Amino acid sequence: MRQKELRLALVCYGGISLAVYMHGITKEIWRLARASQAFHKGETSDHGSQGVYRDLFQEIEEETGLRMRVLVDIVAGASAGGINGVFLAQAISTGQSLEPLTQLWLDSADIEALIDTHQAPASRYSKMWALPIAWFAEKRSGDNIDELVEAGARTEVRSKLSHFIRSRWFEPPFGGALFTGLILDALNAMASAPRGARLLPEGQPLDLFVTVTDFRGHPERLMLNSPPEVLETEHRLVVPFTDHGVASETLAHPAELAFAARSTSSFPGAFPPFMVGELDKVLKHRKVDWPERDDFLKRVLPRQFAANAADQAVLIDGSVLANAPFRPAIEALRERPARREIDRRFVYIDPSPGVKLRFGPHNPNAPGFFQTIIGAVSELPRQQPIRDNLEDIAERSRTIERMRGIVASIRPEVEARVEALFGYTLFLDSPTVSRLAAWRARAQSAAAKAAGYGYAAYGHLKIAGVIEALTSLLYHAGGEPGPQRWERIRGHIADAVRNRGFDDMKPSFFDGASTTTISFLRSYDLGFRIRRLRLLARRLTELENDHEEAELEPIREAVYASLADYLECKRTDRHAHLRKEVRLLRGDAGPLLDKLAESLDLKRLDTATEERLAAAFTGLARGLKRPILLTYLGFPYFDVATLPLLQGEGLDEFDPIKVDRISPDDAKSIRAGGAEATLKGVQFNSFGAFFSRAYRENDYLWGRLHGAERMIDIVLSSLTGNARLKPGRVAAIKRAAFLAILDEEEPKLEAIPGLVASLRKEIG
Repeated sequence: MRQKELRLALVCYGGISLAVYMHGITKEIWRLARASQAFHKGETSDHGSQGVYRDLFQEIEEETGLRMRVLVDIVAGASAGGINGVFLAQAISTGQSLEPLTQLWLDSADIEALIDTHQAPASRYSKMWALPIAWFAEKRSGDNIDELVEAGARTEVRSKLSHFIRSRWFEPPFGGALFTGLILDALNAMASAPRGARLLPEGQPLDLFVTVTDFRGHPERLMLNSPPEVLETEHRLVVPFTDHGVASETLAHPAELAFAARSTSSFPGAFPPFMVGELDKVLKHRKVDWPERDDFLKRVLPRQFAANAADQAVLIDGSVLANAPFRPAIEALRERPARREIDRRFVYIDPSPGVKLRFGPHNPNAPGFFQTIIGAVSELPRQQPIRDNLEDIAERSRTIERMRGIVASIRPEVEARVEALFGYTLFLDSPTVSRLAAWRARAQSAAAKAAGYGYAAYGHLKIAGVIEALTSLLYHAGGEPGPQRWERIRGHIADAVRNRGFDDMKPSFFDGASTTTISFLRSYDLGFRIRRLRLLARRLTELENDHEEAELEPIREAVYASLADYLECKRTDRHAHLRKEVRLLRGDAGPLLDKLAESLDLKRLDTATEERLAAAFTGLARGLKRPILLTYLGFPYFDVATLPLLQGEGLDEFDPIKVDRISPDDAKSIRAGGAEATLKGVQFNSFGAFFSRAYRENDYLWGRLHGAERMIDIVLSSLTGNARLKPGRVAAIKRAAFLAILDEEEPKLEAIPGLVASLRKEIG
């Protein structure tokens, strides 16, 4: 069977009380990942919608010959999306269950549970004059708010709204320490429940990014022409976590995960700003040690820590400045291993698109005084469209497509040159390790001459790319963040390369590169090896239509096994033993580069690669061996043509990125109308689900249903060419998933029996 990995990078938006809805979605994504793992292990999975997903993978394989695996390896979130991202990443990395969280969300995401005892009304008569305001707010939400909720919930909402309105003004009503405790309770519940295996293959890292807003800001230096440098205040923070592809008991210390979840969800005005002292007090009260505290603060608050001010950092909601954290997720693609064909998706979860600030003929009047101010300081920044992020992704994908077009157009000429170089008798022999090495060197030299004077520019671009790659490896190994630190490391490396004569590219194509430069590239040019194998992997995909999968499997395994070895060299933790040397780097970087060359050990990997390829070539038919060998040996020609287009960076994953959205507007199989027709949490400026358990149950259930529908859509969109399921099967699979979810949740969701009954009729 042909194998493909559908890799998901999740970007989770903020949404205040719609966090409950997002929990339903992330739970369904978690179920899909578990079903994928069960399918590949040959295990049954008859648990609710998870069983439906497992059967879907089986049906795809039987109908299309494609064995698909779904992996969630990048999670980025802000605010409500950030806290859900923390829990989901913990479950994926450790194999823990998300099941215990559901009851905690339904019980604890409530006004009564969240209001600080010191902020609650002193008596039932406190602020009696504010009750009409509460009733007015409830009326403004519209009569349809209660259509799908039992009548008893209306009394509950009015009572809790009254309690909320009459809490002490000019101070956040919700308790910060209380919320921190609830997050720790949730992590403890996950750790105490039965767990399964890690939901990613060994070596495949799980990266989590949580955005936070530094209220006071921290200084960042900017280099200019005049003046030479200036200081600006930066308020954006990203709290990163990674498991480096290794299974462990926890993604990070629970205190660190709570730090990220509590700070990112500190919605202004509702929760007090977060400071690390709050977490210290909660941990002390619970008698929980946090031995890595200083190391963690130094990593996530380096400027403040250096100034002994980390304890004074004031952190608020991550969605204030970065509600859609695409950027760190895109940057995480740099360390992705590849063992088979990849379909990379960025999936962003937006719980209420277009609901916040309405525009159109139904709202023709200019905004009022307070509406303008509130929109300017709160709504507009966090709801800025993600067009810039999508354009960056689209441009990357267009670059890849252009590169593919160039490769396809020049392939006949390249193959002709390679054949002329070696003669037709080459392909009658079985390639051996020594032959492959000799042929590869000869092709490299021929490509240099064929490139003419342009080869010198290509060579300098290669060296610049290697310097950037080495800088990245050592910068991350050193563990001291900051643009100034990056520039210093890069400067030392560039000086060492120049002083050792590694950049001696001759101006004449007859000379090519010096032996010193060639030795440098053989020791450090990791990108060249990765690009070559990815080109070979793409060629194998193109050959699938004309050859049986069994014919391709040996060479495919050799290519991806070798690619995985080279990609391992990009992992930060592989070079962690150089941390001390990196931090002490002040002058000549030559000795450090020598140690990095030993750590990379590329010459050994080259030999192992050619041993795999030679063994795989032995069993190939001549008609298949020829195009693969031509691609492998012709790679220098392709690289000279495409590297300038890629600006020396190469490709992280060799397919264009596709972007998918999960929102109420996109899941229409059961009910159209988007968030306003399905969700209660959108009421009261997205605080609605905090006022009623029935509202939370409603939103959680819709989250699961919408998540199931969209994940089925996304899985099936990964089928390419003529691969399709039989007519009517998609609707049947969705219906089976919907009913499985209702069957599972109906006994537990006691506050919304009317909704469950209504949904069964709508599903049919």
